[in-house]
Amino acid sequence: MELTVEGRKVFAATGGKAFDPSLPAIVFVHGAAADHTVWKLQTRYFAWHGRGVLAIDMPGHGRSDGPCVPTIEGLADWLIAVLDAAGLARAALVGHSVGSLVTLEAAARYPDRVEDLALLGCAFPMRVNDELLDAARDNDALANQLTNAWGYGRAAQRGRHTMPGLWMLKGGMRLLEDAGDGVLYNDMNACHIYEGGERAARALSCRTLSIMGEKDIMTPLKQARKTAAQIDGVREVVIPAAGHIMMDEAPDKTLDALRDFLPQPT
Repeated sequence: MELTVEGRKVFAATGGKAFDPSLPAIVFVHGAAADHTVWKLQTRYFAWHGRGVLAIDMPGHGRSDGPCVPTIEGLADWLIAVLDAAGLARAALVGHSVGSLVTLEAAARYPDRVEDLALLGCAFPMRVNDELLDAARDNDALANQLTNAWGYGRAAQRGRHTMPGLWMLKGGMRLLEDAGDGVLYNDMNACHIYEGGERAARALSCRTLSIMGEKDIMTPLKQARKTAAQIDGVREVVIPAAGHIMMDEAPDKTLDALRDFLPQPT
């Protein structure tokens, strides 16, 4: 599905079923240098169980027009413009990594537009390792290698996951390699410079879920729990052995957490 936001094309996957804006909606927002494909299982499930689903490609990512938006605040405003373009007065938001900060900021800024919020791999401040940030700035292949190696938990790297025969690390590398020059740096730097996490967390008025990977290196469990503790009434789910990319490493457990949290359509 293609939308037009601020005169530019925005692509959104709809879970294999035509999008119906009259249904309760869920909007999925991907992480750094990724796209809508990271939500394969979760989007299909909800689309075929009474929800309108949009898994969006952020500006300059996947099939969406550029340029990239360089700040979390700017992306939060853009996300609400996506809801407008899709004809949605309200929606549940699900965000991963940089996408979790975008959805967090959007929910805090526009409380009347967000029904429920699910944050995956969310911690703040979300500082980025200097070597990784420098490599991303230079479009050095090392940036992709570090992002991939630190993104997946050791169980997934060794093939101990629920998707037998799938080489997750290679799939992760191909996704990063498909991103254009400067995309990874844009996203990493947006996380690195974002200072509004505590303010946004304390301003939330919607039901909120935090899904954390037990073995997450990029947003470590200790820091993710510290972040979640600042959100009133937050529900926490820790996925055993999972790293940062839990919706890929543990898709069923990630789906279970979302399904248990989000209200069933009536």
